[in-house]
Amino acid sequence: MNPQIIKQLIESGLPGADVTVEGDDGTHFNANIVCELFSGKNMLQQHRMVYKALGDKIGNEIHALSFKTFTPQEYKKNK
Repeated sequence: MNPQIIKQLIESGLPGADVTVEGDDGTHFNANIVCELFSGKNMLQQHRMVYKALGDKIGNEIHALSFKTFTPQEYKKNK
C-alpha cells in the first residue's frame, strides 16, 4: 500500500475531498482530509465516513492510519 492509493480511495469515497497522505513504510500513514461533506457532522461521523471509503483495506493492507478531518471552513481557521 502506498499514500497515493489511500488518497485515491478516500477521494473516490468522499467526492470533492482534498486529501494529503504521508507515510513511507507501507503500513503506517498520516492524512489530512478536507471535505464539505463533513459539514454538520461530528468527529465520529466524519471518521466513519473515512473508514467507509477505505473499506476492508483498513486493518489489512493499511495497518495504521492517523488522520484529521476538516470542513473547508475549519481548515481555513486552523491553517
